[in-house]
Amino acid sequence: MNDTAIKSPVLIYTEQTPNPESLKFVTNRILYKGTADFKDADLAEEWSPLAFALFEKPFVKGVYICNNFVTVTKELQYEWADLMLPLKQFIKEYVENGGEIVSEGFEAAKAALEAERDEVEYAGDEAEIVEMIKNLIEERVKPAVEMDGGNIEFKSYKEGVVTLIMQGACSGCPSSTVTLKAGIEGILKRMIPQVKEVVSEMG
Repeated sequence: MNDTAIKSPVLIYTEQTPNPESLKFVTNRILYKGTADFKDADLAEEWSPLAFALFEKPFVKGVYICNNFVTVTKELQYEWADLMLPLKQFIKEYVENGGEIVSEGFEAAKAALEAERDEVEYAGDEAEIVEMIKNLIEERVKPAVEMDGGNIEFKSYKEGVVTLIMQGACSGCPSSTVTLKAGIEGILKRMIPQVKEVVSEMG
């Protein structure tokens, strides 16, 4: 097969998310195997040329990259009607031109940050409960919120209270509280009787 073989074109479409300020741009390419959440330009500048390029636009408030999509969260005073097509075009061209999405080493840096955050050591029964909570979040919660352009990470467990971190479209989403209380809290309480409450922090 020669090098001049035609590459399949980059296709991109948008999907609404439950958060009116976040829009999901879905491509037919895997952009990043993992989750990369950028709340500000500083972290993006260090680890994601794509996210940083998006942050240079005055209306971008947050960028979340996962698998084949990018969720962009906008500043309140702007309207998607004005932004959607230019953003779609920008992301499409960026991917077509082979621009770097997330830099090498980000996973390790993220793991180090999370390890700092997870300094709490769990022992005995508590360690078992935490393991069960993490597994349920991975298997039952993440696939559902990923479809909505977001992500939820375990932060801590203490005396029956589970704290989760909301990322992407889930962060600041009006319906995330309902998802959290009606959905996630319900699942965890049902499967793990020791869980009394689920609370969230924005990532």
